[in-house]
Order: sequence, then structure tokens, then C-alpha cells
Amino acid sequence: MGGIPLPGALGERARDILAGRVEPVPARDAATVVILREGSGAAEVYLLRRKSSMAFAAGAYVFPGGSVDPRDTDQAIAWSGPSPAAWGEIFRADEKTARGLVCAAVRETFEESGVLLAGLSAESVVADTTGEDWEADRLALIDRTLSFAEFLGRRGLVLRADLLRPWAHWITPEVESRRFDTRFFVAALPPGQRTRDVGGEADQVVWVRPADALARAAEGQIFLMPPTHRTLGELAAYEKVTDVLATEREIVTFMPKIAEVDGEMRIVLDDDYRFGGA
Repeated sequence: MGGIPLPGALGERARDILAGRVEPVPARDAATVVILREGSGAAEVYLLRRKSSMAFAAGAYVFPGGSVDPRDTDQAIAWSGPSPAAWGEIFRADEKTARGLVCAAVRETFEESGVLLAGLSAESVVADTTGEDWEADRLALIDRTLSFAEFLGRRGLVLRADLLRPWAHWITPEVESRRFDTRFFVAALPPGQRTRDVGGEADQVVWVRPADALARAAEGQIFLMPPTHRTLGELAAYEKVTDVLATEREIVTFMPKIAEVDGEMRIVLDDDYRFGGA
């Protein structure tokens, strides 16, 4: 049977939402970035495993990402590539929201992987972010004592929006108490940079081919949320990072629904997709 069962209190909450007795929690704007690198035989993606103590997606292997910080909409930054208005058209968002999404994508990627999609000019990208001074800034971004605009301005960096490509749009099901309106981006690992186990919300990181990640999920070795599972399935069709980046994507919004199936409350997406192994 397709879908994800909603047992106990979660199932009752789903019934209450469908009946109009409970209002769903609003979804917060968020951004996720699939970092890619060339591997042996196929492109590889960077995944991190969320700590079991996390309130959302505990233990799941995910791409770097997170919520938009209100300060991410700050206009006082150097910007290279498609404008916020252009990103807004792609993701069907207003210009301010789009600016925040792109800034959140770059900021969260740096916070959670050490990869920074920015450079000293519109044509360059920083080559190494592993020094102690970079680490201090990364931690300050995480605890929000440093805004992204302040970080870029202090270092004289230009945000490289042109290194990102749009990929997908997912909204957390209404039954969840923590909901996100997430735009997915893809980006290549910049030359000279390397990811590292940066801790924080993750307790393990891995570079893996999309097909291998799906195989591990099917065998129960790792846990993937439906958006991650589906994205990996899409990326498994490509051999080269350049092929992924060259893909023209029509951004379709997915929000798994809650429904009663044979007397049981479940989360379902569509008729041809099953969450088994996801």
C-alpha cells in the first residue's frame, strides 16, 4: 500500500485537520541545496544525517538547507547572476522572498557543509574555507550573531547566484507540527573547495551516488524523507554534474496530502509514487 501511515496522535491530528477542527501550522520559507561533484562512473551528492535529537527529520539523510533568516532578505550585498526578480519568476515568489531563498541557500550550504558559493568578484569563487577564521564566521552565522550580509560585506564577497540552478519545490504535509515551504537548488562543488564534517545538526556526512543512496534506503541502511528520495531518483538519471546543471526544469510544487485509506490515515503524494524505502 502506498503512502506513510500516521499512527496514534498523529493520525488523530490528521483527522482533525481534514474535518476542519484544527488549523495546519503555516509553512516557513526554506532552501535546500544539492551539492554535486564528479565521481567514478556517475555524479555524487553530499548528504548529511540529522542527529536523532532533532525535532524535524531526526536520523534522516538530507541535503544541506534550512529556514530563511529574516535578515537574508537584506539588499545590501554584492550579487552576481540571476536577479531576485528572476528567481521569483522561477519559484513563483515575490522578489523579497526570492532574495531570501537564494541567500538562505548559500548561507545554509556554508553552515552545514563548509562550501561557499561566493567569490571576491562576479567571476571568481573562494578556493578554501577551512581556516580558523572561516570556522569562526561559520559558527557565528549558525548562532545568528552574524548576519549573512555582514559576513559577505566584511570579507568583500559577491554572492554567486549564477552557481545555483533551480530543481524542485516541496511543502511539508499539513499534519506536521513543523512545516517548511522549501525550494530545492542544485550546485557543483566549486574548484578547490571541499566539504567537511562540520557537526551542528548532523552527526554523519557522506558523498554518494544517487543510485547507491536509493539502494541503501531500499535495504533499510539509511532513512530518506520523500523529497530527498524523489530528488535522488531524478538525479540518478544523470552521469555528469554538467548534465544536471544544464537541465531545464519546470518547477512543480509537491505537497504530500493526508488521506484516509482503508480506514487508516496516511500521507500520500500521488498515484504513481510509493514511499516504500523512502
